[in-house]
Amino acid sequence: MVSQDMKKMLEQAQMYQQQLQSLISQKENLKLQLMEIENALNEISETKETSVYKITGPLLIKAKTTDVKKELEEKQKFIKFKIKTLEDSEKKIQKRLEEIKNKLTDSSGKGSDISAG
Repeated sequence: MVSQDMKKMLEQAQMYQQQLQSLISQKENLKLQLMEIENALNEISETKETSVYKITGPLLIKAKTTDVKKELEEKQKFIKFKIKTLEDSEKKIQKRLEEIKNKLTDSSGKGSDISAG
């Protein structure tokens, strides 16, 4: 039989695991966006054109290369910050999961049956 405390810890661990998966998914999406921005910045740095086209919603708009470059750099900085924030959250959740695992291991070592089946 699983004690109430152990059951709560298992539920917490499951919740943290779901949050961790969500964070990892968000981080991967942001990394893809970051790669696209970096590719665009590389293309802009190689062009000698003074204007380029950018997608704004359903429209393709002509804009100054310098303005687009500045906009992309700002977006790049923001995405890097968000990735760092997600990584920090990911570390905190992993630490909590490890703490729960240790508590469950300690509890099971005292003769408790933690099988959740």
